[in-house]
Amino acid sequence: MSTPSSPASSRGFLFVVLASLCWGTSGLSGRVIADRSDLSALDIAWYRLAIGAAALAVAWVVTARRRGPAVRVTRPVAVRLVLVGVGLAAYQLAYFTAVERAGVSIATLVALGLAPLLIAVGATLLGPGRPDAATLVALTVALVGLTLLVGVSAGAGTGTAVLLGALVASGSALGYAVVTLAGGGVPAGVPVTLAGFAGGALLLTPVVLAEGTSFPADGGAIAVLLYLGLVPSALAYGLFFTGVRTVPGAVASIVTLLEPLTATALATAFLGERLAPAAVAGGLLLLAAVAGLYLHRSRRSPEPVSGA
Repeated sequence: MSTPSSPASSRGFLFVVLASLCWGTSGLSGRVIADRSDLSALDIAWYRLAIGAAALAVAWVVTARRRGPAVRVTRPVAVRLVLVGVGLAAYQLAYFTAVERAGVSIATLVALGLAPLLIAVGATLLGPGRPDAATLVALTVALVGLTLLVGVSAGAGTGTAVLLGALVASGSALGYAVVTLAGGGVPAGVPVTLAGFAGGALLLTPVVLAEGTSFPADGGAIAVLLYLGLVPSALAYGLFFTGVRTVPGAVASIVTLLEPLTATALATAFLGERLAPAAVAGGLLLLAAVAGLYLHRSRRSPEPVSGA
């Protein structure tokens, strides 16, 4: 097993960074799909999981000969896989519901800002993964940066809808925390990403069927929908689950705060949104937290970090 400061852990850290950057394109992709089709947020979330599951299943079959002997799935591992599927479904459904009720800014701030705290607490309660001082400092700086980055545009609106949306977003953060903690304990060789996506899609299917869904007729919407299912989903989660095998959950949760930073940058570049000075400062703090955490871990490594 790799130690927290091993080269494998450093590669895992970079995998989590790449996954977060891919996830940051999800918001823009979903916006394009919604604008060019009549799909609801729930429909987009379900298609994302279903397309990702199909792509991962094909990849699993194609690479069967290169994987060697199958890894036995014990009961504890099976429980973890079920939890990953449940967490993914809950995260997707709760997040998009929160967006509809409270708006993107408040939903994102609550969901992605609360998740690191839940993961840090969960890691402390469930095992020896107590966050060290550097992780706690990075967590604090990252949360301050995220608050400035996303919170400045949340507006002053209050009321029952906003409060309910924030509460639902808390459920989204809990789902994400479950995915991170449960997925990190699945041994290599077990298709955790495939199991999670397939399980999540199956869990959302009854809700989608009850609401009624359709397939977009616009070619551009179809192309972006495929991208959403392949890159920010199948590829990104594959990188993430590979990375969290050697990266503590609390550290991974801080790094994934790069997702809202990436999403905000893309919205500024392609949707014409302008960042307030406080939001720019928040983005710089977020980058500083992630970079500082990586440099801290690199200095602890007994060997130079090898390329992927």
